[in-house]
Amino acid sequence: MTTPTRVRRRTVLATGSAGAALTAIAGPTTLPAADALAASERAGSRYFQHGVASGDPLPTKVLIWTRVTPTAASRPGSGKGPRAHVTWEVSTRKDFRTVLRRGTFVTGPSRDHTVKLDVDGLRPATWYYYRFGFQGTHSRTGRMRTAPAAEATPTNLRFGVVSCTNWQAGYFAAYRGLAQRDDLHAVLHLGDYLYEYGAGGYGYGQGDVDIRTHDPKHEMVSLEDYRRRHAQYKTDHDLQDAHARYTWIITWDDHEVANDQWKNGAENHQAAEGDYHRRRARAHRAYDEWMPVRMDGTAALGDGDRLYRRLTFGRLAEISMLDLRTYRSQQVATAAPTPVPAAEAEVSDPDRTITGDAQMRWLKESLARPQPFWKVIGNPVMITPVTFAQLPADVLAPINDVTGLLPHDGLPYNVDQWDGYTADRLEVLRFIKDRHIQNALFVTGDIHSGWAAEVPYDVGNYPLGGTGAVEFVCTSVTSNNLKDITGTPARTTSLAVEQTILANNRHIKYLNFDDHGFSVLDLNAKRAQMDWFVIGDRADKDTPIRYSRSFISISATGRVKETDVPLHRQKPGQS
Repeated sequence: MTTPTRVRRRTVLATGSAGAALTAIAGPTTLPAADALAASERAGSRYFQHGVASGDPLPTKVLIWTRVTPTAASRPGSGKGPRAHVTWEVSTRKDFRTVLRRGTFVTGPSRDHTVKLDVDGLRPATWYYYRFGFQGTHSRTGRMRTAPAAEATPTNLRFGVVSCTNWQAGYFAAYRGLAQRDDLHAVLHLGDYLYEYGAGGYGYGQGDVDIRTHDPKHEMVSLEDYRRRHAQYKTDHDLQDAHARYTWIITWDDHEVANDQWKNGAENHQAAEGDYHRRRARAHRAYDEWMPVRMDGTAALGDGDRLYRRLTFGRLAEISMLDLRTYRSQQVATAAPTPVPAAEAEVSDPDRTITGDAQMRWLKESLARPQPFWKVIGNPVMITPVTFAQLPADVLAPINDVTGLLPHDGLPYNVDQWDGYTADRLEVLRFIKDRHIQNALFVTGDIHSGWAAEVPYDVGNYPLGGTGAVEFVCTSVTSNNLKDITGTPARTTSLAVEQTILANNRHIKYLNFDDHGFSVLDLNAKRAQMDWFVIGDRADKDTPIRYSRSFISISATGRVKETDVPLHRQKPGQS
């Protein structure tokens, strides 16, 4: 005999001028058989054209997302179409025979018919299935996982790591590689989820060929433009598969708004395109609508655009996702273009910032928190010094007392990174050193290349001066790297550049300027390990994927070394 469960009903208003409403009901429900569900999903593809996604896992809560197209006129960015009542369901069973959480979300054109909500009341460290419903049909089924409980001690944590996905530069094979795995707990995306350029503006290789053309065909500037571009990226089947397979943790870099953006402008923003802050507000609004992230700590729209946040995974790790665009000072103007080393001393001006004061205080709070064993920083641009002609700090100081001409950490080759804001980097490293903080791990994107490095306290005195952190950098999914830009074969021009950088920066242990792909980061109490996987030709939708290299950092050492045992060859519990 089954005892009836008392159903508890509550209504929560979601933000947005559409007045989207969310209703959650707890309690078991019996659903149709699996074959009927599959037929319902096929029918639902008409309405759920942009897939499903989940994000920002907490121990008892995960955010879920989709977009519904209720009528043919309800195109992304159009501002047209009716309000739509979209149902959602969560179960531990893929066939949804028992539904643990369910509700209805009301969306409409004011939020571009997107659906985004937090599902709470879940169990820590548990896999769940979720789906959405409309007009008697269902979306595809997504899979999500909650974070471990605060006091839990997971044996390991494993994350896919990606960045820099340019639609026009090729197919997203790296997402296919992630979707085909079954060993990840979540995916980290470190920025440049989409690109702002118009057709022919930035594509494949030296000729900027469009393998696929952006929609709209012009650079995205208006709210409609940003919405349409987000929608286009979410029609990619490999991206849809990866989102449906895993819960994502995402931050932005610059191209979500415009290239090389800073707090009051961007390299790719001109006066004819209107007020920059209004453009950024439109970009952030579309991002909030279309991405499975909490901004200002909520799934609601319009309550703020703070994206930096912490996610805790028991006692083993905490991930602090940074925003290094919204609050930064303008990049230093250099006499020679990147990657020619810059001699401008302004990169060390203490009045310039990459984080902003509030985020710097927040980052130091994250680093100082005693419980997480690994303090992982989701870092959109590299913090490791990549410089030339470094001098020890005790030699540099008296020279600058007289001349004020030399950057603190030598001549940087890319002032858009932390190398262009060395006072902020020095503040972070001094804080780590003064507080005796261990196991700070920066996981980074942006630079379209793979790196493994130690972050020294004093680059000119390395290795004697010690290291404050380790950094692993994933390559791009499709965005051009050095060989693509120069139009030269792999391991020719890029090899010479790599050797020059490595020779001048002994703290950098691995550098690959040639390949595209993804990485896998694994953490346990003994070590952090990153494996790099690379793809073949971006222009080939079915291009092969292969394992490349692995590097580890043994806990409490601040050092990096190569390992010949990739994660997929390790036995459970092996390090």
